[in-house]
Amino acid sequence: MLRPIPASLASALMLGLGALAPLPASAQGSGETINALIVYGEDPCPVSTGDQITVCARKDEAERYRIPEILRDTASPQNEAWNNKVLAYETVFATGTLSCSPTGPGGFTGCTQNMIDQAYAEKRTDASVKFAQLIEEERARRLATIDADAQADQADVEAAEKQYFEDKAAPTPAPAPAPAP
Repeated sequence: MLRPIPASLASALMLGLGALAPLPASAQGSGETINALIVYGEDPCPVSTGDQITVCARKDEAERYRIPEILRDTASPQNEAWNNKVLAYETVFATGTLSCSPTGPGGFTGCTQNMIDQAYAEKRTDASVKFAQLIEEERARRLATIDADAQADQADVEAAEKQYFEDKAAPTPAPAPAPAP
């Protein structure tokens, strides 16, 4: 069942997900509207119509009433898991080159690699919705049907023309002579 997202939550989601990628030039000024929805569980996705492209991102039913993922994490020390505190002790004596520590010679040299590793880890586990990709897939699906529809229409027109010319070329029967009075 589709439920509307409150405006405050929707704006927070959009800020958290980042602004959607700008629409390609083909969509700008074309008069088409884009309806991007998040549906949960087995809820149906509304069908695209006419000039409206509807794309749906499907999430598990368990996510329906949860706080959005982007709002769940906080930097508060009270919310830090005990496991993370214990793992922090493992790096107490990690110093020297490629260690990303303020002590020891070359300790700073590992910080860039740590940031790169963290960025790749976040990218692998990122569950954000990619509406731009879904919109492009919907456009491709629509364009695929345009060619088939155009070929069917062309075949109908050619058949009608052929019938017209055959009827025109067929000799018209001579009128029967009028009976004598």
